Amino acid sequence: MTTARPSAVFWDMDGTLVDTEPYWLAAERRLISEWGGEWTEEDGLQLVGSGLENSARVFQSRGVGLTVDEIIQTLTDQVMEQISVEVPWRPGARELLQELHEAGVPLALVTMSIRRMAEVVIDAIGFDAFSVVVTGDEVENSKPHPEPYLRAAMLLEVDPTDAVAIEDSAPGLASAVASGAVSIGVAAHVPLAPSPAYELWTTLEGRGLDDLTAVWASSERVS
Repeated sequence: MTTARPSAVFWDMDGTLVDTEPYWLAAERRLISEWGGEWTEEDGLQLVGSGLENSARVFQSRGVGLTVDEIIQTLTDQVMEQISVEVPWRPGARELLQELHEAGVPLALVTMSIRRMAEVVIDAIGFDAFSVVVTGDEVENSKPHPEPYLRAAMLLEVDPTDAVAIEDSAPGLASAVASGAVSIGVAAHVPLAPSPAYELWTTLEGRGLDDLTAVWASSERVS
């Protein structure tokens, strides 16, 4: 027996709730250039959705002589500086978030950014949106591993197969799908390949709880 709507909605952050990918690219270019290298937009887009530890190892391979944690903290500081000037909300994201919150749908933020950056974005929302926050520095395995979404489901005390996840990247979708969540991809800077494993939307603008419920209800996971 299922409920009339999803038991929870899981949100990715970078690229889904906020369009911070240009901020990350600018920070990456600055870091690489400080160590005498070059970093292109194509290089940056290849890391979209990856865990920060994995990305840090890529920077080390490109000549950055810092530890993994130093790279993560340096990049995070620079992205947070840009967010402090302007929070780049994705079209329709905050409006959908508010509708879900007002409808009493449990919400979780599931991001591979570290906790202190997630808190800056959360504080900018303007209302207490998320009951649970899972960040990259709080899991053993980053996306595309299912652990981040499984942890969110555990903390919310819901069955992940009865929840909906919203993502913008291939690694993020792989993580959500592997957790069992009904998954929706909304591409930002990197195209997403069509797949029967998830639904693709062009934007969150104009979308509401009814749209999420329709995807959830039509999923083969619902019996």
